[in-house]
Amino acid sequence: MIVVSNSSPLICLARIGRLDLLRTLFEHIHLAEEVWQEVVVRGAGRPAAQAVPCASWIEVHPAMPATELLRRRGLYPLGAGELATVRLAQSLPADLALLDERAARRLARASGVAVMGCVGLLETAFRRGFLPDLRASYQRLLAEGIWIDTRLLNRSLAACDLPSL
Repeated sequence: MIVVSNSSPLICLARIGRLDLLRTLFEHIHLAEEVWQEVVVRGAGRPAAQAVPCASWIEVHPAMPATELLRRRGLYPLGAGELATVRLAQSLPADLALLDERAARRLARASGVAVMGCVGLLETAFRRGFLPDLRASYQRLLAEGIWIDTRLLNRSLAACDLPSL
């Protein structure tokens, strides 16, 4: 399975100390250079900036040409990381793009790429037995200052027959 990730799933999972779930679930993750820059370079000193470079199972792909980035930005109101992730998912072609931003998810789906976000990753890991406590993981995300609508988290917990937050 070919999986491409944007920055937010990497950041969220690293903040709760579970970046390893990506390798467990997918074995190999592809990143656009724009995502690497956002997570590792501009995020220096943060958990993902420390964890991502150590992950040998993450492959970084070259940045898209500046002219193409400008053209895409004129078409879609998204950041460079989101645009590069969708472009990389199309070009590989990927089976799955890991994206949390709503507009980026819509663009990926419109391009024929399946999407999953941080909540879906954690729920999948829980259902497959790789994450012992989904509720505690959601609580940790919130405690780490990750903004996720608690209604979404509670819907996920209900789908897994777990008590709400």
